[in-house]
Amino acid sequence: MTTSPRPKRRPSTAPKPSAPADSDASASMEPGVAAFFASLDHPRRQELLRLRELILGVSPRIREGIKWNAPSFRTSDFFATMNIHRKDALRLILHAGAKPKAGAKPADQVEDPSGILERLAADRCMVTIRDAADFDAKAPALRKVLRQWIDLI
Repeated sequence: MTTSPRPKRRPSTAPKPSAPADSDASASMEPGVAAFFASLDHPRRQELLRLRELILGVSPRIREGIKWNAPSFRTSDFFATMNIHRKDALRLILHAGAKPKAGAKPADQVEDPSGILERLAADRCMVTIRDAADFDAKAPALRKVLRQWIDLI
């Protein structure tokens, strides 16, 4: 009995899918957040992605989603939302959820010796990041502020 040789496999000519520009960052993103960043054209895009990573790295309890048309972060309730309306800077709004809660006054209780917070109300603060150097300078203090904030809400 004779066997015929197996035909050689030809290499595929199908195009390989290209990885997104930020494949490492988008690989673990919630689909709505991934879609948001895929379509985002903002001069501070890299700082936004770094800010996202910083926030998610503060606690394994933190989850992300799109709320108020922007990336937002939550534990039991939303506590932070990126504000990207300005082109010269990005802002992170820290809040106590969608609706004010009785007695929630994290802005009055969070220690901020570095002065990165701008108090907007008893339950809201803002951090402004102007560029990569400003992000680097504020990142350690922001981690500390975020840990305190999520413990208070």
